[in-house]
Amino acid sequence: MAPRILLARHGQTQWSLSGKHTGRTDIPLVEEGRHGAKLLGERLRHEPWNELPGVEVRTSPLARAKETCEIAGFGDRAQDWDALMEFDYGAYEGMAPDEIKAARPGWLIWRDGVPEGETLAEIAARADEVTAWARSADRDVLVFAHGHLLRVLGARWLGLEPSFAARIRLDPTSLSVLGWAYGEPAIERWNDTGHLG
Repeated sequence: MAPRILLARHGQTQWSLSGKHTGRTDIPLVEEGRHGAKLLGERLRHEPWNELPGVEVRTSPLARAKETCEIAGFGDRAQDWDALMEFDYGAYEGMAPDEIKAARPGWLIWRDGVPEGETLAEIAARADEVTAWARSADRDVLVFAHGHLLRVLGARWLGLEPSFAARIRLDPTSLSVLGWAYGEPAIERWNDTGHLG
């Protein structure tokens, strides 16, 4: 069996609700985010996932991802990994896109980047590290991480430039699966929030 990556984006936080860029600021889930994590865990306990026996689990060390992992029921199987941390937004940390565009009209993170933060090449290198790890053995992996990092991971799994991430939206507490089709890397499931009802 070719290995797959199951991607779980963390639940809602106060900043994700307000649209602020949340990179390395370590803020907790709000009640809605904790509820979503519980529903995600319930979904993964039933068909076709059946608690994902044998899956290797890693999580971003940031509280919002770790808390989602714990509430979903995978905390005892998870290992923290810095490669799964969110984009370092530098000077734009805590700012909403409209605030940034007021100073930089037409700004797009996937094209223009951020001052004093991480480059697209740097986040792509971290995503490539995760991809290489996932493909290293015959077992599925489950990662709990963040919106922009997981979008870049999706692009890199497909062999595309990190800027492709602009075209693949990812909501809080969503489930995605990166797998294979006819021997080529493929998206099996993306931004699935059916468990949130």
